[in-house]
Amino acid sequence: MKTPYKNLTVLLVFASLLLLKQQSLAQLDATPFKWPDGKKMAISLSFDDARESQVLVGTALLDAYGIKATFFVVPSAVEKQLAGWKKAVTNGHEIGNHSLTHPCAGNFAWSRDNALENYTLKQMRTNLTTCNQQLETLLQVKTDVFAYPCGQKYVGTGTHTKSYVPLVAKMFILGRGWKDEAPNDPRFCNFAQLTGTEMDGKDFEDILPMIKNAREKGLWLVLAGHEMGEPGEQTTRLSMLKQLLEYAKDPANGIWIAPMGTVAKYIKNGEKYPL
Repeated sequence: MKTPYKNLTVLLVFASLLLLKQQSLAQLDATPFKWPDGKKMAISLSFDDARESQVLVGTALLDAYGIKATFFVVPSAVEKQLAGWKKAVTNGHEIGNHSLTHPCAGNFAWSRDNALENYTLKQMRTNLTTCNQQLETLLQVKTDVFAYPCGQKYVGTGTHTKSYVPLVAKMFILGRGWKDEAPNDPRFCNFAQLTGTEMDGKDFEDILPMIKNAREKGLWLVLAGHEMGEPGEQTTRLSMLKQLLEYAKDPANGIWIAPMGTVAKYIKNGEKYPL
């Protein structure tokens, strides 16, 4: 006759623990994240592929405003403007790994001979490790941040498909996606799959609502682009970027703008959040 009461006690204890957990999570969601110096949000500017325009015209604009960005590069592209990339490093910009050969889905004709479907996890590890080694030789930097080429995170095909997110999690402090829909919540973000929102082809009026939304919620907005210039395919417009930098530099707007690695290390270590 005692068994039903014991079961009821267990259920009540379980329900109480579940309620406490839900209350704790709700309290965490309601508590604003503490960005440095009282800032209300963070923005990171990131650019992919080591396009030549990035160091021919882009970094000069960033340097004029004292803003540091994250550049996810491919070694063979760095070699084409090596002096410019060395200067970017000297001026404090962050260099990230974007793989050795930029493998993407074979569905793209230009990637057919370098298709993710034909990779294994071992081959991907070699690809990323070799990229790190070459960047250290070229630029004397140790890269600890990564962006997925084409935002794609798998190798293999069909029933043999495997995620290489765990590999990135082991090798880097962060991995960034591409064409994602939302900013990152510093209280609950997956550092191996951080979101990256496209800024190519957009005017500042297109970017501003994203900034305001992130600021209202205390989030981390990671913007991602490619070429740096004026209208063109996969191009972040310098006119837009200039407006964004001026907006971010205004103390009244409460924005901390810093490279991705800097922000990630602050979230992981500065605030001691168990992420």
